[in-house]
Amino acid sequence: MPLNIPGILVPFQLLRNPRLVIPHLTVKDIRQIDFLALRNAGYRGAVFDKDNCLTIPYKDTLVPQLEDSWRECRKAFGEGNIIIVSNSAGTKFDAGGVQAESVSYHLSVPVLRHDTLKPGYSCIASIRAYFSSLRVPIPDDELVVVGDRVFTDMVMANRIHTRSTSSSSDAPGCARIGGPLAILTDGVWQKESMVMRWAEKRLVDAVRKWVRNGETSSVDNNVFVRELPAPEPRKTGSAFAKLLDMLKRR
Repeated sequence: MPLNIPGILVPFQLLRNPRLVIPHLTVKDIRQIDFLALRNAGYRGAVFDKDNCLTIPYKDTLVPQLEDSWRECRKAFGEGNIIIVSNSAGTKFDAGGVQAESVSYHLSVPVLRHDTLKPGYSCIASIRAYFSSLRVPIPDDELVVVGDRVFTDMVMANRIHTRSTSSSSDAPGCARIGGPLAILTDGVWQKESMVMRWAEKRLVDAVRKWVRNGETSSVDNNVFVRELPAPEPRKTGSAFAKLLDMLKRR
């Protein structure tokens, strides 16, 4: 992984604005996100991280357990309104854009090409340029940003935050925050940077506690969260026991 200068500089900005690390929603993984509810609320585009959010780190294929949710997401927003923003695929370190092409092929959505790593402002400019170039442009407050890292994905989403409300949505009773909805996925498909993740979680908890007094949200974002599907029962027993069971059924 290349040295992430924008990420290293984040703590200095947090001294002035610690709220940058706070996600609007925290889920285990994208199976808990109700994408249809987001679309009905007026969110029309989505930015996703790749590693440990949609794929196993350093792999280009979707985690099999996420197939149904990912299909629902693409159907809700439309494949052109979703992009992958990774700090590996699509960056200047992705020689010839080979990994970006592979990820785009396997996930069926575009991968953003960008020279500056998340959460850099140049990366944010590239995201804005992409959504502004669509046939029906998507403003900041109609975006959802989903990722598993606080110092990159959540800080980037909150930097985009414009603190404005949209008047473009016709969704009845739609109330949205000003800027992208930042969704943190705190589950991991493969252990990676666990000490840093622990430190990020402690920081988010501390900042939440610090800003909680006197602050209330007028938007109930929990309407976009649903229960995780029940895990499939594990098949137990030896091969001999299974054979005996089959014979008994005859």
